[in-house]
Amino acid sequence: MRLAPSLHRIGNDIVASYLVVAPDGITLVDAGLPGMYADLRHELDGIGRTLDDIRGVILTHGDSDHVGFAERLRRERGVPVFVHAADADRARGGDKPKSAMGPFRLGPLLRFAAFGIRKGMRPQWLTEVREVADGETLDLPGSPHIVGMPGHSPGSVAVFSPAVRAVFVGDALTTRHVLTGRTGPGPAPFTDDPAEALASLDRIAGLDADWVLPGHGPAFRGSPAEAADAVRKVARG
Repeated sequence: MRLAPSLHRIGNDIVASYLVVAPDGITLVDAGLPGMYADLRHELDGIGRTLDDIRGVILTHGDSDHVGFAERLRRERGVPVFVHAADADRARGGDKPKSAMGPFRLGPLLRFAAFGIRKGMRPQWLTEVREVADGETLDLPGSPHIVGMPGHSPGSVAVFSPAVRAVFVGDALTTRHVLTGRTGPGPAPFTDDPAEALASLDRIAGLDADWVLPGHGPAFRGSPAEAADAVRKVARG
């Protein structure tokens, strides 16, 4: 799905990954669920590019619905996979804290589960990662800049690409709550430290971007500051 010139999404409002497309190659942000590999190939075919154009995968964090097909790209195509050092073990299948499920509605929960069954909820965990840190700008298409966003997980990050005026936020916020179906910017479920996640929103509020792109939910067309304010408003009730 084309969002803007050089900016594409695969998946849907339940689980999404993103492509930054440049003449010198493609940067993939998150790898969704394993079965979304076919969606990736379909999107690439539609824009006349191939898997060999992918220069790197950046994970916003190490949860299973973001690791997805990353190891397959790394193993079969030699694509490096970047993840914050604090989430490297999680991306390899290490232990994850048990967070409260919170409120849910049966319909949205079943749709999330059904999509997971269709696309495969069990990733092949990574066997090799390249660790990154807050403040790094990677030598990848779109000049992606890493912004530490601890809270959802210790190593959660946002990825800011000034080339496409977008910030990819993973689960630092959501625009479609997978358990309740609520739409609009709000806190994401299954967050390790909700208070820390809210505080981390300050890290993106000053970024000059037109798009805020979450791992779950529709694209938010507006500034990161507007998205952050909306999340805080929902959190306050």
